[in-house]
Amino acid sequence: MKPSTHKQDARIIVYDAERIQQPGAELFAAHVWQCSGAVVGHAPGRGSALLLETEFGPAVLRHYLRGGWVARISRDRYLYTGLQRARPVAEFHLLASLYEEGLPVPRPLAAQCVREGLFYRGDLLTRRLPNVIPLADLPPARQVDLALWLATGACMRRFHDHGLVHADLNARNILIDNENQVYLIDFDRAKIRPGAARQFAANLQRLRRSLKKFLPSAALEQGWQQLLAGYSEESPARPT
Repeated sequence: MKPSTHKQDARIIVYDAERIQQPGAELFAAHVWQCSGAVVGHAPGRGSALLLETEFGPAVLRHYLRGGWVARISRDRYLYTGLQRARPVAEFHLLASLYEEGLPVPRPLAAQCVREGLFYRGDLLTRRLPNVIPLADLPPARQVDLALWLATGACMRRFHDHGLVHADLNARNILIDNENQVYLIDFDRAKIRPGAARQFAANLQRLRRSLKKFLPSAALEQGWQQLLAGYSEESPARPT
């Protein structure tokens, strides 16, 4: 990767110069992608994420939106306290670091922060992972795939060994491909905190609560025990 920065008036774009040659506002304009026929779907979740087919490959465009009571005041504006603290920029750099370390995350392509006085709006563009489904959408036949749950636990342990504390570890932010390769997405507000055992444990409990919404009790109990086994198992692929 080759992270670079482009500034134009109130707009600041960070991008991977190996993939993006001409960074500009159009990268983050949903109507531009829609008019060009590049939108091929929408990702589930709170945000307005678009699935795109672009000249630099399949991508996901996410506009940062607030949730909870604060969204009643402002749906997509955040207080600006510096470029590196802006949420899309921070997520871009964290993703770039994780990707370069070989962890299973989508490759970041570009992020923007658009200043509006004391506030900003932001967007993130990432590479779209091929042939994946969220853990929440597993069909019944795969819900009892013990190898899949082992792989999921081992993947979560890799991130925790790296010190990653995910801010919203739920069954929609874990993606599985046809070969049981496991990926983690959505690193907004995630932090690197090596040795944060209590927060790692809280991550797993949050994931378990999320899985309860999507899986039958029997599949959940069996799958969860395998996930914990994968999380605990020593692996030569695990960072040291």
